[in-house]
Amino acid sequence: MTDKAGGLEGRRVRPGKYAQVERERRFLLANPPAPSSVTISRVITDRYLVGTRLRLRRAEFSDGRSELKLTQKVPVPQPGAVQGLITNTYLSLAEYEVLASLPAVLLAKARLSVPPLGVDVFDGRLHGLVLAEAEFTTDEEAQAFEPPAECVAEVTDDARFTGGRLVQTSRQELLGWLAEYGIHPAAS
Repeated sequence: MTDKAGGLEGRRVRPGKYAQVERERRFLLANPPAPSSVTISRVITDRYLVGTRLRLRRAEFSDGRSELKLTQKVPVPQPGAVQGLITNTYLSLAEYEVLASLPAVLLAKARLSVPPLGVDVFDGRLHGLVLAEAEFTTDEEAQAFEPPAECVAEVTDDARFTGGRLVQTSRQELLGWLAEYGIHPAAS
């Protein structure tokens, strides 16, 4: 059941036939990881479809592969690793192109796999934002996770550091938010 804000009522979130519970914790890093620690890299362009909870994603991997998908995220208004429900649909190029014609706001980033984290390095107006996330299959795994030392601050419960919010964020807002966590990126 959804509330008026599009979230889920109550504290329990259950997977449906297609939707899965999304459990993740997010952390700020002061700098991108060392290239030697990266196992997989890709460039991601997210198109947040205007007026919806839908995100169209194109991921271009360093080995030439690409992945196209449509995602719906239904957030849950509670603190902690359970972020809500997520549904992914993988698309053909033709399907992607049809959906890409819809009005959207864009967010681009490089995603670096540095197990156990996925690290997003942003450029442009979000230059200096390095956001890491760890995903979990159970609440117990999420609670037991000890973030690596390079994680400056946990921002799991700070909605400003979600894609849907970052896509609308100005450079000045971002610099203010990062300063609250003691991060002062060099000018781009």
